[in-house]
Amino acid sequence: MPAAISSRQRLILAILLGAGFLLSVDFSILNVALPEVGAGVGLSIGQLPWIASAYALPAAGFTLLFGRLADIFGRRLLFMMGMIVLIGASILGGSASTPEVLLTARALQGFATAMTIPAAMSLITTSFAEGPLRARVLGLNGALLSAGFTVGALVGGALVSVLSWRASFFINVPVAGAILLLTPFFIKESTMPARVKLDLPGAITVTGGLLALVYAIIERSLPVGAVGMVLLAGFWLIELRSPAPLAPVWILRRPTVKWGNYAGFVVFTMETAMIFLMTLYLQEVLALSPLATGLIFGIPGLAATAAGVLAGRLIGRYGSRKVLVGGLLVQAIATLPLVFLSADRTALAVLIPALFVGFFGHVTAIVAYTVTATSGLPDGEQGLATGLASMTQQVAITVGIPILGAVAATQIEQMSGIRLALGVNVAVTLASVLLIWLGLRPRSGALRAEPVGSVSRPMQ
Repeated sequence: MPAAISSRQRLILAILLGAGFLLSVDFSILNVALPEVGAGVGLSIGQLPWIASAYALPAAGFTLLFGRLADIFGRRLLFMMGMIVLIGASILGGSASTPEVLLTARALQGFATAMTIPAAMSLITTSFAEGPLRARVLGLNGALLSAGFTVGALVGGALVSVLSWRASFFINVPVAGAILLLTPFFIKESTMPARVKLDLPGAITVTGGLLALVYAIIERSLPVGAVGMVLLAGFWLIELRSPAPLAPVWILRRPTVKWGNYAGFVVFTMETAMIFLMTLYLQEVLALSPLATGLIFGIPGLAATAAGVLAGRLIGRYGSRKVLVGGLLVQAIATLPLVFLSADRTALAVLIPALFVGFFGHVTAIVAYTVTATSGLPDGEQGLATGLASMTQQVAITVGIPILGAVAATQIEQMSGIRLALGVNVAVTLASVLLIWLGLRPRSGALRAEPVGSVSRPMQ
């Protein structure tokens, strides 16, 4: 930790990063337990993506709205409300006996994430000045998220094997309760220079549009997708004319915001889909247990934790553009060998090293995209910026699995489908590496993507 971080800031970080760690643990616990969870409530293998999608739909659809509500009504308030909803949702999920109750609990967990993450991230970014110190703090955040994934994979496999998949829900309750109790004592409520009116038409159209568009991708429904596009187009027109816009459209003219969020979309879409495909591969093709699956994902997660620690330093030295593109390139190259996996357990000799390398690149890219997408904005708009980045993450997590799952489903034989989907994964990631490199190239008179550390006026 840099010496410039005060004791109070350390306590704030412990609470805020602890919440992100908890949500990361929660995601990976269920990831390795998907087949067991589905069997426990009567979901077929084809319906398993809905366990992730039921969570990610509200997380994606409402994150931008809650990020702005945090700016207006108080970031600590939204953060604490998110913890309360998470506790209730976890109790409900752990008690579920039908698909409807389980998916309702997952949806409530998605709402909790939409409340918590943008509020926590904006509290972090407003507590640390833009520059190397914030980059290191966001790197620590990436490290803890990765550690959460690793712990969740290891603990999740053990819980499912020794106890039950229900324990993967109940474990959230005491941790979220402790965070909720400590928050008022160490974190002050944020304030706005002046109370602004909520852009209700913008909130309705963007939330409805995102929900419709993501649902259309999951269910492959063109009519619903068209409705989503119309609502999002309406949102854009509303924001152009609103005196107090939910998301000022000029923010997307910044290369850092635009290309940073695009990079985040690719990072999470491709990696989340890869993990889902590999979970099915390990448990359905290689017939491994949840515990073995957790170990296979969890041990390489140590490399991801190291990446989170190092990424902030790398950004400070080389700039966010180079680190972002480099991390995404490593993620793509590490996925390539997975295209050629066989249905034999000897393939683990290729899979595990590839996961080590891929997780390192993945988390490096996450930290770099977060730094990039929140750069050059005043404190009063950090909730918007972090809400936008969080929304990008949740939309990506939601659509990655159904899109590449649909690609895999075009093949009759399961292993052939997995290989095809992974090949598409690599191709899309490599193409995006080039686009992001060009999109973030320095331009005279525009906000530079590297090095991070200066605040520019809004581009009109």
